[in-house]
Amino acid sequence: MFQIDPRLAGDSLEVTSLTLCQVLLLNDRRYDWLVLVPRREGVTEVLDLSPQDQVQLWREVTLVAQVLRNAHPDCKLNIGALGNVVRQLHLHVLLRQEGDPAWPGPVWGHSPREPYAAEAGHAAAELWRMQLEQEAQA
Repeated sequence: MFQIDPRLAGDSLEVTSLTLCQVLLLNDRRYDWLVLVPRREGVTEVLDLSPQDQVQLWREVTLVAQVLRNAHPDCKLNIGALGNVVRQLHLHVLLRQEGDPAWPGPVWGHSPREPYAAEAGHAAAELWRMQLEQEAQA
């Protein structure tokens, strides 16, 4: 049975489910940062997915990336799949801008997260959910 790694679940808010992936909002108010987790048990690398799932994963990464870029077209889009701490396959799709706390270096491990206030986090997750649904229907 598929379950999101507890560390991912603890660091994020649920946004929506796509065909393959669960989409999460990283709970750090400093960044527009979504995480895609393929709902496949025991998968740690993209290579572990079936060829069909690999294609679907990139479709969903593209969808999420387009939604983020539409929201802030002047920002730099970053996509990454590290997996050094959380081995469960997950892809980070986030926006960066000059002057953000980690600029120009990587955001991973730069500084402690700054979580959303509860209401603000739920509102942000809901906003991304609505934008993903709109883009998927376009």
